[in-house]
Amino acid sequence: MVKIGNMLYTNKLYREDLKNIIEDNNFELLMNSSILVTGASGMIGSVIIDTLLLSNELLNLNIKIFALSRDKKSLIHRFKSNINNPLFSLIVNDINTPLNTSYNFDYIIHAASNAYPKAFSIDPVGTIMTNINGVNNLLNYGKNHNIKRFLFVSSGEVYGQAKENIAAFEEDYSGYVNPINPRSCYPNGKRAAETLCISYRSQYDLDTVIARPCHTFGPSATAKDNRAASQFIQRITQDKDIIMKSDGLQLRSYIYVSDCVSALFSILLNGECGKAYNVANKNSNVTIREIAQQLANSSNKKIIFENPSDKERDSFNPISKSVLDSTKLESLGWKARYNVRDALNRTVSILKQIL
Repeated sequence: MVKIGNMLYTNKLYREDLKNIIEDNNFELLMNSSILVTGASGMIGSVIIDTLLLSNELLNLNIKIFALSRDKKSLIHRFKSNINNPLFSLIVNDINTPLNTSYNFDYIIHAASNAYPKAFSIDPVGTIMTNINGVNNLLNYGKNHNIKRFLFVSSGEVYGQAKENIAAFEEDYSGYVNPINPRSCYPNGKRAAETLCISYRSQYDLDTVIARPCHTFGPSATAKDNRAASQFIQRITQDKDIIMKSDGLQLRSYIYVSDCVSALFSILLNGECGKAYNVANKNSNVTIREIAQQLANSSNKKIIFENPSDKERDSFNPISKSVLDSTKLESLGWKARYNVRDALNRTVSILKQIL
């Protein structure tokens, strides 16, 4: 994606997305609280931060927002207009090491992780260990500083390959993940991190809750994101044809990033302690090829098929079907606003306006 920086926060359509998130959740419950968000410059984390910033603007909630990332330059670039905001603070810290602060946060939303295939391929050790060490460091911090709740942003990839033909993954399902495939660094890292969350709950009575987002896309995707949907969107915004390096028949649950963040706040505010919740849109279960076709049709572009390199093929998700059941999330009162077609068109519109 383009390096959107602070331009995204002032975009009219994007601000509508943020307002929808606020409207769909009871943000008054967060009044006067302090919230640490890790992965703050990432696709999901940055939208969480923007939503909290706007909720302070619109509702005067006095929420103290702490944005954590290991990359100071990215943080400053992404949140430039709020650097001097007295309710907004930057924390530069690699979550593989303990936090370099002693602040007593009320909530920690942990959204930091390698989450794109290229990282799994070039740094599988860093991917799995960051998930394990990072969540342990943050949970330990939360235990020692009496936080109210810890929300872990996991992944729908924890379900692995279905053992039988099932319609959709429910939260109590567990499929097969090949432990000797380096690509498993991501799902197995997330699985271990989830177990740590539940272990801290069991052993130390720490309030933890888990979110498992499906394949997420939107205008806040970072420039290094090489997931298929993000790459297709980038090609369209550059007025180029879409390049596909597989047959694209893998069936996935997809969700627009603002719908995903709305769900995360719903889980933070209403989710049951010690439980996991799928984050998915029941109206957005499509193949990768259908994503490409929708973008191509709406932009009058072609789909060009190319053979992937061996390195690219190694990073592909081996799961042919990854559909998540969102019933449990919807029982909290949450509902997605955008189907795939509308969300893709909205993403392209926002990025083209910024460009």
